[in-house]
Amino acid sequence: MIPNRIGARSLGALLAAALFGYSSGCDGGVSSADAPAVSAPPASERAVSALGRLEPEDGIYYLAGPSGSGSVISELHVDEGTAVKRGQVIAVLDTAPSLEAEVARLRAELDNAKSELVRHHELSTSKVISDSLREERETRVRVVEAQLAHARAELERTRVRSPIDGRVLYVHAREGERVGEAGLVELGKTDHMFAIAEVYEDDIGRVRVGQRAHVRSPVLGSPLDGTVEWVHLRVAKQDALGTDPAARKDARVVEVEVRLDQSEAAAGLTNLQVEVEIGP
Repeated sequence: MIPNRIGARSLGALLAAALFGYSSGCDGGVSSADAPAVSAPPASERAVSALGRLEPEDGIYYLAGPSGSGSVISELHVDEGTAVKRGQVIAVLDTAPSLEAEVARLRAELDNAKSELVRHHELSTSKVISDSLREERETRVRVVEAQLAHARAELERTRVRSPIDGRVLYVHAREGERVGEAGLVELGKTDHMFAIAEVYEDDIGRVRVGQRAHVRSPVLGSPLDGTVEWVHLRVAKQDALGTDPAARKDARVVEVEVRLDQSEAAAGLTNLQVEVEIGP
């Protein structure tokens, strides 16, 4: 009977060992309760994600005509996509011909006034005419010179020139049309493109100048790389809204400018919405 007792005890030991192994996992490993917990990296070591848009350096220039009443375009020398240089004539307004005629008239009047002044100066030297008459001729020359300068300035205002080296992004008014509130054309320095990221105010403390960033969009063939160049100094309401209905529509953000390494890949995509990842 002793061997039977020993066998029963051995069988009980085997059952206990099997139950312990099952509670520890089918592979006999350590239970999940005993496994070390994996903690998330601290916030300072995580990248900052934000929505944003593509823009040329210094933003978009909305080029208008002269101040005052709306002007009509008589000549338009550019179209969308045209590269322009600083000082290049973009358009000529319809008041140019009348002002050109006024400049020509005043030039002739000034030449005549100067000739009379020279003649009266010779007569004044010989005491044939009074000094007061000579001074009157001098005053007349100065008045016509001022009128001519004003006419030339007005004529120059009829020639709308580019303030930058850049490219025409959009044309708002063409020949025969009046320049409205939107201006004449939109210009941009597309040789240097930026991503303007709208970073939540809670995350802006983890963003600094010099950090590397990655810019993504389904429109771009591959992600674009860049460097944080400027962090704006004010908090504003978010403009770039994604498609997520649960997104924070009233979020407050700080704009961060990221200079792109590959400007040519984004040169034709001003205002494209992008996703920006900054750091860590």
